[in-house]
Order: sequence, then C-alpha cells, then structure tokens
Amino acid sequence: MKTIVITGASDGIGAEMARQLAQSHGADVGLVLAARNETLLNEVAGQCAAFGAQTLVVKTDVSVEAQCRLLVNAAVSRFGRVDALINNAGMSAQALFADVTAADLPWYEDLMRVNLWGSVWCSHAALPHLKQSRGSIVAVSSLAGLIGVPGRTAYSATKFAMTGFFEALRAELKTAGVSVTTAYPGVVATQIRYRGFNAAGVPAGTSGLKEDNAMSVETCARLILQGMNRREREVVMTAQGKLGRWLKLLAPGAVENMALAALKDEVKPT
Repeated sequence: MKTIVITGASDGIGAEMARQLAQSHGADVGLVLAARNETLLNEVAGQCAAFGAQTLVVKTDVSVEAQCRLLVNAAVSRFGRVDALINNAGMSAQALFADVTAADLPWYEDLMRVNLWGSVWCSHAALPHLKQSRGSIVAVSSLAGLIGVPGRTAYSATKFAMTGFFEALRAELKTAGVSVTTAYPGVVATQIRYRGFNAAGVPAGTSGLKEDNAMSVETCARLILQGMNRREREVVMTAQGKLGRWLKLLAPGAVENMALAALKDEVKPT
C-alpha cells in the first residue's frame, strides 16, 4: 500500500487530488490529509474512505516548522512509510507593490513562510522516508513562478523561490531515486485568490485576474497526479504558460504585456 501525504487538502486542488487518488487506488492507498481546517479535512477524508482508501487527518499549519515535522511523524506512525509528498498548501496575494505600506509589508514574509518554507520543512521531514521508498515529491507552484505577474509581487516571489528550491533538490536527489515534480497551474477555478492577501494583508475577497477561461479543479488535479505518476520534472498546464515561458527569453516585453492583459481593468497599475 502506498502512503501519500497531501498538504492543503481541505478544499480546492488538494482535496480533489485526494479524491482522485482514492478513486483510482481504493484500499491500496493511505492518504494523509493536512490543512488548518480540520472540519473540512474530515469531510474530504469521508469522501475518500467511500472509495475504500485509508485516511489520516492531521490538522497542520505549514507555516510552523514543528507542525510540518509532526505531520510526517504522524504519517509514518500510522502507515509505516511515505511514498509521496504533495506540497500543495499555499496562499495567494494581490497587491501593487506601491500600494503596500511599510507597516503592512511584513505579510510578504508571512506568505513566504506558507508557500516556500512550508514546502521546505515538509520535504525535509519526509526526505529520509522518501529515500527509503524511492518515492516522489510534488511541489504545486504557479505560472507566477515562471513569469512575474503584476499585482503578484509577493506571490511570484514565493513561487519563484519554490521553482529554484525544487529544481536544485531534483538534481540532488537524482541518484537517490526520488523524483521531484514541479507543477505550474495557471488560473484554476478555486477560491485561493479570493482568500489571498490584499495590500493591507487581509483577505481580498475578490480576484484581480480575468477568470473566463479558468481551468477546472478536476483537470488541474488530474494533470498534477499524472505528472507525479510519470515522475516528470515539470508540469506546465496551459498553452499560454508554455508559450510565455519561452517567449520571455526572446521578447520579454511582449510577455510583460501579456501579464498585464491578464489583470482586470480596475486593478491595473496607472
């Protein structure tokens, strides 16, 4: 039986990955579901158990290192092993840098603790067990980790940091037989942008991006799991993302214009 740890598993992409894993593996998978909202985690665990999966709910705030280590310890205590760690927990933010006051700037650091350090701490705790199982690490980044997005200076910084960390870690672990897959979703139909920080460091309650063609959560989760199962290095999910990644090497100004065009008119810089 495989044991898979998923952070940010209470809703959105994380919850959907758990459901898809339960549906495809049934009793052959143990799912360790982590997030801050224990009530929602228990709901997801029940949905997974209906497919026969074994589940363990661990209330976890990944911005606290000790809780990341307790999460991995709980997984090993229950199932005896870790075969995959999916670093999916994350927060969004939308604010023009010029609109952030010096007093509010510390939330940039708070965002880094969740998006980067939560992944680092969970990966470090799980690494000995993943080496033993020759397992997999997944980092759910964002297209904002490949292309700087205006109004997303803090968010892009955290996701670019993830890109660099997991790229280096992939090389380090190559001979150990541990795969590292970084996923780069574009706009996905979740609530993450609505809950993300605004300039004052409080939930924005709205998204600053155009979402007419947002990818479904189901499709996004399927592509991430497919990349993990194939032990792919990277999963860039949209044609626009693939184009933008290479175009910025040839025509960076055009990519900046594309990024600006993705913003709603009311949040564009003036």
